[in-house]
Amino acid sequence: MSKAFFKKNLPSFILIGCTAILITVTGIYFRQSFFRILPLYISLIVAFLQSRVNRYGSLLGSANSLIYAAVYVYYSLYASVLSALLVSFPIQLLTFIRWNRNKWEQSTVLRRMKPKYMALLLLGFSILLVAMWFILPHLGAQYVFLDSTVTILGTLTSFLTMFAFVEYTFFMVVNCFLNIALYVQMVPDSPDTITYLVFAVYSFICAVIGAVSATKIYKSQQKELSENS
Repeated sequence: MSKAFFKKNLPSFILIGCTAILITVTGIYFRQSFFRILPLYISLIVAFLQSRVNRYGSLLGSANSLIYAAVYVYYSLYASVLSALLVSFPIQLLTFIRWNRNKWEQSTVLRRMKPKYMALLLLGFSILLVAMWFILPHLGAQYVFLDSTVTILGTLTSFLTMFAFVEYTFFMVVNCFLNIALYVQMVPDSPDTITYLVFAVYSFICAVIGAVSATKIYKSQQKELSENS
């Protein structure tokens, strides 16, 4: 790791360190098992890479989603379990493969989605969301509204990310914000989820940084494209 890289990313490293300390302290205080905290430590690196729109974030995130699935089972977040196993794991792996084939420096070639296709996606999102609101209560799931919204929105974001549509960053910011709301709701019933709330706040910050980074990368690519045309 070069000095220039370290100096450039020093604020992010400080944020990672502070978040890791908070996760550890709250985890010990609330007697959170190491297994349920483990994916959070890994996600600190994943979120950092995503904030830089780095394609290797998807590769690491894909493996980490399997650990998350086991944790979600413990908290009865069944929609999130299905999302981790059937969406996050394969989609992030495919995302890395696709981004790697269309790489641009440490990122990938980004593009914008046509408005009509975005409208169709949002319609599909709404239909699936309503369906989840009806199905999940019968499965004994808790926090149905936020759990299902975060799950479906996360799925939509994953597909947009896989196909490198720059709009994915906006949906990621919204999803991270809703994740904070979900864990705020969970903490009174399960105090040990405070570790996940800490990470959710960190993830939201990284998502905002990622949105700014993706916009800059997209503009640079478009400028380069226009100069070469």
